Amino acid sequence: MTEHAHSHGHSHSHAHGVSPDADRRWLRAALILLTAYMAVEVVIGVVAQSLALISDAAHMLTDAVSIVLALIAMRLAARPARGGFTYGLKRAEILSAQANGITLLLLSVWLAYEAVERLISPPKVTGGLVLITALAGIVVNLICTWLLSRANRSSLNVEGAYQHILTDLFGFVATAVAGLVVLTTGFERADAIASLVVVALMLRAGTGLVRESGRIFMEAAPAGIDPDALGDHLAAADEVVEVHDLHIWLITSGQPALSAHILVAPGGDCHKVRRSLQELLSGEYGITHATLQVDHVGEQGAPDELLTLSPRPGPGPEQPAGHCEDAHGPVHRPGPHRH
Repeated sequence: MTEHAHSHGHSHSHAHGVSPDADRRWLRAALILLTAYMAVEVVIGVVAQSLALISDAAHMLTDAVSIVLALIAMRLAARPARGGFTYGLKRAEILSAQANGITLLLLSVWLAYEAVERLISPPKVTGGLVLITALAGIVVNLICTWLLSRANRSSLNVEGAYQHILTDLFGFVATAVAGLVVLTTGFERADAIASLVVVALMLRAGTGLVRESGRIFMEAAPAGIDPDALGDHLAAADEVVEVHDLHIWLITSGQPALSAHILVAPGGDCHKVRRSLQELLSGEYGITHATLQVDHVGEQGAPDELLTLSPRPGPGPEQPAGHCEDAHGPVHRPGPHRH
């Protein structure tokens, strides 16, 4: 398979401008910085009795875990395909992204419960300590956000780690505001309100990651590609009579794949049709991993008797019966589109 997916309008391009080694280096630097600051923040959060700081630290823990998962997944994904894993372990990145999303959602539930408890009976919060710690956290997160922005974010996995840290940055801003409010007005509940803001951000980032990774696991077509429109586009090509068993999915983020059975008019050039369709797919849709089975309508004597012919109702010449026992998805033919 070609590694380079073309940049195009229908799905995200998978830029390989940054090498995986460089990606790992940026991620490791962010991990060291986050872990060191998180340890300090937990201690200060307990001393200052600030749930906002503790929720930021809990979120930072998921940041660190997300980066560790990203690093492990990158190593696995880089392994060559062998044995039963014919695509290699590229889906490890998607598993990692899903784990990130789920940890965000679970943590947000726990923190929401804690925050509501504190809204009912607020503890004494040391506002000045919260403000200073949150401001330092903003600086740490800005550095980490910059480090991760240097890595290849077209990977859903790196994007997951990046979303974690970006969410944390907004959380620290909310916590700094809460610290300032407690310090200047003595309104203790500001701390719990800030942690609820962090919870809302965690829910948003978590649902996004779970939804995206879920689409890939369910073999859905890449966002931005309409399989029906693509099938009609293929069927409209010269000499093509029918397109069926069309499947489009993502191997991992940014690596779309396609397979289809194409029937060509009798006497048509199968090889030429296949080449032109593969050029169309890579040029217009960025799909460079396309497996097309191209046969002539009415072709008999194929080694496995691939096509059995029988009249099919409807206009036009005699149509082939499905070559599969159980054909999947709509059938695309040239002219007025009938699915």
